[in-house]
Amino acid sequence: MSTRLHSLPRDLMATPLLAGLAVGAWAAWLGWDQILDVAPDGSVSGPYQAWQVIGLVLTLMAVVWAAARRQLVVASIVGTTAGLTVASFYDWSDDGSGLFVIGVGMTTIATFAATAGLTVITASRARRAHA
Repeated sequence: MSTRLHSLPRDLMATPLLAGLAVGAWAAWLGWDQILDVAPDGSVSGPYQAWQVIGLVLTLMAVVWAAARRQLVVASIVGTTAGLTVASFYDWSDDGSGLFVIGVGMTTIATFAATAGLTVITASRARRAHA
């Protein structure tokens, strides 16, 4: 237990780094694509393609996995969630309908759940491997 308390300052200092990595990953995978796709039948989709979102998810999974292996539990969950929340809010805030807030909320909830699950599994396995 005391080992965990000694690593808390390190964990808190890593949180902004993980948030920055999440914002950077968003910018690299999704930030550059802002144009909606219009199909010949007039239907509209996008602006993101499935491969872009998959790339973002895989990139962030690797970052969260690496942080969780180092027992940076708070940083991997809070930092990643905060970073994606800020990035999605900034990217989608020009939507005049105001519905972007729902998308940002869904992104926040999904990111928190996914990073918490991956972090708990990875950190507990890493802890068992060191015991």
